[in-house]
Amino acid sequence: MIQDEIQRLKDEQGAVILAHNYQIPEVQEIADFVGDSLELAIKAKEATADVLIFCGVEFMAETAKILNPSRKVILPVKEAGCPLADCLTPEMVREAKARHPGAAVVLYVNSTIESKAEADITCTSANAVEVVRSLAETEVLFGPDANLAHHVAAQVPEKEIIPLPADGHCPVHQEYTLADVEAGHARGDAVVCHPECDPEVQEASDLVASTGGMARQAHLHQQWTVLTEKGMAYRLGRLFPDRTFHAVESIVCEDMKRTTLEDVRRALQTGEYEVTLDEAVAGRARKAIERMIALRG
Repeated sequence: MIQDEIQRLKDEQGAVILAHNYQIPEVQEIADFVGDSLELAIKAKEATADVLIFCGVEFMAETAKILNPSRKVILPVKEAGCPLADCLTPEMVREAKARHPGAAVVLYVNSTIESKAEADITCTSANAVEVVRSLAETEVLFGPDANLAHHVAAQVPEKEIIPLPADGHCPVHQEYTLADVEAGHARGDAVVCHPECDPEVQEASDLVASTGGMARQAHLHQQWTVLTEKGMAYRLGRLFPDRTFHAVESIVCEDMKRTTLEDVRRALQTGEYEVTLDEAVAGRARKAIERMIALRG
C-alpha cells in the first residue's frame, strides 16, 4: 500500500507530515498533525524533524520555513497557491502605510512572504481579534481578506479597521450564501461559517469560527452545517464521530485539493519541491510572525 511506503520513507528520512484541515481525506489520514494555519505554524516552529512535508498551499509552507529555517520544508505540489494571498502586493502595503502614517499593519498569514515583510504583526482567522486588540494603535491596516476585516471590526469597535485591499476575498468562501445558511437551519442544524464568508452569511450563522475554532466548539451541537471548504466537515467527522456535519459539497478549494498520496510519496522520494527563501525578506517576515505567536504566552 502507498500509505505503508510513505510511512517507511518518512521513518528513513526523519520526516513529519503536516496537513491543513482542507486536505483530501487520504492525506489527512497519513499526516502526523492536521490543523488550521495557526496550529500548523506553531507545530512547524516546534518541529525537531529533519524534513517537514507540508500538505497545504505555498504561503503555509513558506511560513513553516520562515519559522524553522534549519529544517528542510517540502511543498509536495509546486502549483498549490492561494488567490487570496496573491491579491495583496508589498507595493500595496507600502502605499497604504504612506497614506496612513502611524497605523499598525496586520496581515493575515494568507499572504505572500514579501507582503508579510511589510507587516508589524501577522494573524490567522483563529487569533485575528486577539492580535488587533493587543495593539496600541487605534488605526489598523488589515489585509488581505476584507470579510475577516469586517469580522474583526465588529469584535473590536474601538479600533478603526481599514481593509487592504478593500475588495480582497477568498474566492471559495465568497461562494457561500444566505441560502446555504437557510438550508442548514431547515435541516435542524446549527450553522458555523468561516470569517472569510460574506458579512451577511456571518450575521445569519450561529457561530463564526476559524477551522480550529470549529473543532474546539463542535461539541456544542449535535448537528452542524459547516460553511467552509468541505475538507473541514471530514476532519470534524473524524474528531466527533457521534455528531453530524454537513458540507456544501459543490464548494471546493482546488489548490487545497491538489495534493495526493502520490505527491507526498514523490516528495519523500525526490525532495521536490523544497521551499527556499530570500533570507533578508524572510527575516523581516519572521519578526511579524513571531510577534503573533508570542501572544500565546
